[in-house]
Amino acid sequence: RNAGILWSPTTGPGDTYIKRHPVPFAEYIPLRSIAQWVSPAAKLVTSDMVAGSGNGLVRGGPVPFGDVICFEVAYDDLVRSSVRAGAQFLVVQTNNATFGHTAETYQQLAMSRLRAVETGRTVLQVATTGKSAIIDPDGTLVAESGALYTPAILVADVRPLTGETLAVRLGDVPEYVLSALALLALARAVRPHRRRRARVPSATSEEMVTA
Repeated sequence: RNAGILWSPTTGPGDTYIKRHPVPFAEYIPLRSIAQWVSPAAKLVTSDMVAGSGNGLVRGGPVPFGDVICFEVAYDDLVRSSVRAGAQFLVVQTNNATFGHTAETYQQLAMSRLRAVETGRTVLQVATTGKSAIIDPDGTLVAESGALYTPAILVADVRPLTGETLAVRLGDVPEYVLSALALLALARAVRPHRRRRARVPSATSEEMVTA
């Protein structure tokens, strides 16, 4: 399991969050027997991480927060569930060492900024190799670490927030509505074309000879 543990300097380990969306072909191999038959490289992932459950809410004091591990930040429904459960800010913990100096780290930071705006919550991104950042609910970078693989300490005031944004309340509804409208528009565009083709009379053999 890929887990985040809230650790108190006085009492030790507290609330624990288990990653709900392990990365396929990295943290587990789907259909392992078939995947290993297709490519021996599948054997390099020697164990399959088990997905957690729940809403990602971590309680360790007066302010509950939502825990997001690595690329779970790409899934808006997971982050929304934490906010709906009462998270007053979000923590994104990640280890991007595998990706080195590629753009992946900056891509993930952009996702965290999007989630801040979407949920109306401050986001604290904590990365082992960078980029770590403190992000305001409007997506502004309040503080961020410097070069990758460089130690850094970030300090800022974080205001716990409650309430739900329109994006959190509606969830995936706009996506479903827009998808349905697109399908209806496509259907309307195809049907007249078929009717026009059906109305065009085909030439008879006698007409073809006369021509």
